[in-house]
Amino acid sequence: MANTGKEYELFVANLQQALLNAETITTQKNIQVEVDKKITDNCGIERQFDIYWEYELGGITYKTVIECKDYNSNVSVEKIDALIGKMRDIPDLKAVFATRKGYQSGAKTKAEQNKIDLLIVREQNDTDWTDEDGTPLIKKIFIDMHLCMPAHIHKFEPVIDGEWVKENTAIDTTKPISLSGLNNEIFIENTDAGETTSLHELASRLAPLEGKEYGVFEKTEKFDNAFIYHKDLKLKLAGYKIEYSISKPINEPIEIDFSKELVGVVEYLQKGTKKSIFRDGLIK
Repeated sequence: MANTGKEYELFVANLQQALLNAETITTQKNIQVEVDKKITDNCGIERQFDIYWEYELGGITYKTVIECKDYNSNVSVEKIDALIGKMRDIPDLKAVFATRKGYQSGAKTKAEQNKIDLLIVREQNDTDWTDEDGTPLIKKIFIDMHLCMPAHIHKFEPVIDGEWVKENTAIDTTKPISLSGLNNEIFIENTDAGETTSLHELASRLAPLEGKEYGVFEKTEKFDNAFIYHKDLKLKLAGYKIEYSISKPINEPIEIDFSKELVGVVEYLQKGTKKSIFRDGLIK
């Protein structure tokens, strides 16, 4: 399929739109970059420009056009001459030229004499991932994520001090005592240790038994001075037996590839600088 240059024009336009959106010199954030713009010159002749945008600052309207050439070789002086001819009868028009590769020496001289900015607008390459002194920049990050899940409590069997219940409550100890609620609503208060722990917090503290990494486990605890309570119900706790499981850790390798976020690069030849445009609008 023949290269019509339209795809490159859209590529350049999208990068320029991102640059304008990130610009801080003007409060205007709705500057629209147009592709295939038709402008009538002072002789009444309609002229076509690949890319165009305008904005107003301090009461003055600034108009800019970009001529795009998707060539595999350097742009010749004739192409600069053609742009100069198109804009000769259109006053107050700022001209820019964009290509992928570069410019012949005569084209550079002619552009400088006519105040035409020369750009190389391209996809990324390896040079974009080194700084000015050649130090490599971070292009990819590899993370070996090791995710350990907290224990899951299957069964919790509290041992209530029946004598304390008889002496301190009106609960009928001949019947089962109901203590139900969410695991973040039931608390164990260990007065000897001076700490209060919910069943939810207890699950996060449970560890595998010695010599085992994961599986189903049982644990028994005894207390001299402890209480279990939920809302208004508080009972003395002699101990508990708990059954819980710990799942096998999840190993999840993660790769962060910053190069996939780099949309394109704009080199400003006269300034000797360049800007990298990322997918999220970040400009570097």
